[in-house]
Amino acid sequence: MVRPRRIVLLRHGESEGNADDTLYERVPDHALHLTEQGWRQAKQAGDRLRAMFGEERVSAYVSPYRRTHQTFKALDLDPRRVRMREEPRLREQDWGNWQDAQDVRKQKVNRDAYGHFFYRLAQGESGADVYDRVGAFLESLHRSFEDPDHPPNVLLVTHGLTMRLFCMRWFHWSVAEFESLSNPGNGEFRTLVLESGGRYRLDRPFERWCTPESYDATG
Repeated sequence: MVRPRRIVLLRHGESEGNADDTLYERVPDHALHLTEQGWRQAKQAGDRLRAMFGEERVSAYVSPYRRTHQTFKALDLDPRRVRMREEPRLREQDWGNWQDAQDVRKQKVNRDAYGHFFYRLAQGESGADVYDRVGAFLESLHRSFEDPDHPPNVLLVTHGLTMRLFCMRWFHWSVAEFESLSNPGNGEFRTLVLESGGRYRLDRPFERWCTPESYDATG
């Protein structure tokens, strides 16, 4: 098995929905474009990633949403060194079809009270649902490492919640640990770095928005 030296998780640049959440009422989530700021954020991320990857090859997986495809395009990676695949399991948490902004704000309040991992959106997914499909993707990813010619770098262009759940699954974080962490900013990335002992470390932590509260019997 060939383990990549790096696994980079990148959140898309700012989308139209990040800038104006009323757009979800009339534009499908998957069809939202990057804003001008989002393009700039993605291009800046591309500068850092090209410096990191150098001449090395990259295996890239991109969420099927327009904003993630646009983010990948803005990275301007050398196509001779990058193989890109669209990966639906890395999509955003499903909030339903047409979204009423006022109802979504109410659901976010309820989710904070109920728990981000278990709360199921009225017409969409829970964090646990996203965790399951991220876990299925990870099984496929590990199988790809059996290729003796696997590139030394993996890049996932995805969404903030999906990034946290990927790390939760990879590092075996508890539900309480996951729920205490914030999404990275638009255009930010985290890197899983392979160490000499064969384990991966996260190059920098996610910010915390609260103190983890254990779900165990004594918590």
